[in-house]
Amino acid sequence: MSAFQDLMAFQRETEALAQIAGRLGWDQETVMPSGAAHQRGEEMAAIEGVLHARRTDPRVGEWLSRAEAPDAAGTRALALIARTYGRNAAVPGSLASETARVTSVAQGIWAEARARNDVAHFLPTLERVVALVHEKGQALAAAGYGGGDPYDALLDDYEPEATAAGIAAIFDRMRPRLVALRERILGADGHPTPLAGHFAEARQLGLARDLATAFGYDWNRGRLDLAVHPFSSGSGNDVRITTRVVEAEPFNCVYSTIHEVGHAAYEQAIDQTYLMTPLGAGVSMGVHESQSRIYENQLGRSRAFTRWLHGQMHAIFGDFGVSSAEDFYRTVNRVQSGFIRTEADEVHYNLHIMMRFDLERALFSGGLAVADLEDAWNTRFASDFGIAVDKPAHGMLQDVHWSVGLFGYFPTYALGNVYAGCLHRALRADLPGLDESLAQGDALPATEWLREKVQRYGGLHTPAEVIARSTGAAPTEGPLLDYLEAKFGAIYGL
Repeated sequence: MSAFQDLMAFQRETEALAQIAGRLGWDQETVMPSGAAHQRGEEMAAIEGVLHARRTDPRVGEWLSRAEAPDAAGTRALALIARTYGRNAAVPGSLASETARVTSVAQGIWAEARARNDVAHFLPTLERVVALVHEKGQALAAAGYGGGDPYDALLDDYEPEATAAGIAAIFDRMRPRLVALRERILGADGHPTPLAGHFAEARQLGLARDLATAFGYDWNRGRLDLAVHPFSSGSGNDVRITTRVVEAEPFNCVYSTIHEVGHAAYEQAIDQTYLMTPLGAGVSMGVHESQSRIYENQLGRSRAFTRWLHGQMHAIFGDFGVSSAEDFYRTVNRVQSGFIRTEADEVHYNLHIMMRFDLERALFSGGLAVADLEDAWNTRFASDFGIAVDKPAHGMLQDVHWSVGLFGYFPTYALGNVYAGCLHRALRADLPGLDESLAQGDALPATEWLREKVQRYGGLHTPAEVIARSTGAAPTEGPLLDYLEAKFGAIYGL
């Protein structure tokens, strides 16, 4: 066998082991008994040790030095393997294993603290997680990643080629228009009323399955489960989604499901020839988030799709207090300052991300101690959203990300919104009759467009290339802001 073939055979086994690790994570979030938490931590540490050893195996470096790619896909695969090899070689194996062990256990401690609204219960664990991740960032920076900046080196894990400075510049351009739009909306007359009533869990889950089907989710290669924090897991031919049910708030389940289907649809659509290779997964979290956000918002919250959804909810739940499809559309898109990021309307959502981004940077620059994080969160939240945090589960304990060490991940959510804005403009130009399908509960034309333009390529192109190839222009925040101003200007008569 050639060096390229040897390397790709070795990589296939590494990818298979990574999928097993991911399945352990899915199990932990969905069905694992709570008493197994510490044992699972040891299991995760063990498999991470094996993965780190394979990703830093000297034979990988040797194969890379001799491998000749047969085509463009092979060239890109080699580049991605080399990137992973270099980054993993910069991080000691003991640090990788210890981080996996601690973050696995930390997930359960975070969930307990969130349920008890007890920040003190979580802080010692969070301090340990931050210290470990900071050590990783420093090791990567010392090896030249992230331009020598630890936070940029961490960010590069989730959005290759992005920098904190570049993201901050985008956020600085977005914030004034978002804040101005919010103030105009909150000052308008005739705000829609929220839903009120009881929406049984079993019926919500039935609707969730119908929604996943409407957006093209392949049930032969997936399943739906419940989780505290909804997520999508896996790639290729085993891609699972989760949702959350609150019986007084059905939109939580509806839009969590559509969001996760966006992630899953991306993974299911990747060219099967890339399966179990570095190209066989989404290229970045920003591009991944562009799929979940365009499904959830530009499609799932559109006037046309909510017309169909209104009818479905009437059929499933009976009279729930919103008689017309137009009123339902306005209720779905109701704008208000709220505590929870995952439940935030489109106008407020990016402001949640900007706050977390600034807090993360402060933690890693030394300007903020973990012990002071709750006060910093609450102060910033009151300033940005005009309301005081009433309990930790609505504040710094609401998200799972920091407990599992995902620092540098949050800004990709807002980048995903920016990418989604660009994609939506191009999609609408190419599919002028899309609303007719959406009004029938059929989102497949949009899904097929996204499959062809974005999803099937997996990791073949860089994030910036994905958007440029799909839309004909480099990514920019303009289309997203224009869409938000037009949509909510019409809803609120601005």
